[in-house]
Amino acid sequence: MKKLITALLGASLLSAPAFAQSAWTGGDDQPTNPLACTGESPAPEPGEYNGGTPTGAPDRNGKDLKVVDIPKLVGVGYFASTASGMQEAAKELGNITVNTDGPTRANIDEQITFVDNYITSGVDGILFAANDPVAIAPVLKKALDAGINVVGYDADAEADARQWFVNQALPNGVAKSMMDQLASEIGEEGSFAIVTSTFTTPNQARWISEMQAYTEKCHPNLKFLETVEAQEDNILSFNQAQTLINKYGDELKGILGMTSVATPAAAEAVQQNGLCGKVSVVGLALPNAMKPYINSDCIQSTILWNTVDLGYAAVEVMRQVADGTLKPGDKTVKAGRLGELPIVNQSQVLLGQPKVFTKADINDFDF
Repeated sequence: MKKLITALLGASLLSAPAFAQSAWTGGDDQPTNPLACTGESPAPEPGEYNGGTPTGAPDRNGKDLKVVDIPKLVGVGYFASTASGMQEAAKELGNITVNTDGPTRANIDEQITFVDNYITSGVDGILFAANDPVAIAPVLKKALDAGINVVGYDADAEADARQWFVNQALPNGVAKSMMDQLASEIGEEGSFAIVTSTFTTPNQARWISEMQAYTEKCHPNLKFLETVEAQEDNILSFNQAQTLINKYGDELKGILGMTSVATPAAAEAVQQNGLCGKVSVVGLALPNAMKPYINSDCIQSTILWNTVDLGYAAVEVMRQVADGTLKPGDKTVKAGRLGELPIVNQSQVLLGQPKVFTKADINDFDF
């Protein structure tokens, strides 16, 4: 009897998380602001500036700028495309040079070393996409203290560790696009899992928290299974998707890919397992990476923003920050061919809304 009670108690403890998931793993602990289930939601007011300020920065207005771009990692299509946008903007402006350099894996310690080395070697500006918002903050503040202009894009740091952040899309906008699309593909009672980079990657953690809040509000019968980390590594992303497929079997109806690496890797796993049309993959990925799966009708969609435009906007913002023409209190910023972009969340420049690419239009895009 004692053994039976122990076994039953152990089983109940093991099964408890499946019935009472208080928070989706991979999310952060920040407040959420889910959008309306239907219709348009107004853009938030800019609010009071909360970014940092460089110390003793020289007059750079109209002068040649030497800028380094340090993304989460190099060697992946996503940041290759943002870098191409940066070069486009630099060529148009004519008075700024941008060099992209960074770790070959999404490792915050290596990224911090790159930032520190460029502070030492001397640059006018640093563009970054953070692997960890808290861990990177001290070295970015060191750059500000050295009089270097600091602008983030794609994945933010703590606000006072940089001047401005170019936000590809508001987190609650990403959440709405992802969960509405998932529900349309797997139904309102389907079960799904998430493949993310790491649980501390700032943009993905923010998106996941907003996705949970929006789902509880607008798709309450969808069932979250678990989140797995894949480090923005193609092989690990494929293996993690394969593990989810093996673990949940017929229960798994959808996989959400939070990175441009995880989403096509999950699609490949679905295809190799002969599950096209049975397991949906909804996620963030470059259209070019998803064309084979969407054109073959294995996967229905992919979601993203124009990554070339994101890099382009980051350089345009850096130029205006250095020139002193973008100031706290401004409500918009001019961004070259992109026109005027709104300022939101105190010190963020908003690129726009996410786009859902389908077979009907994905071949019209080349990035």
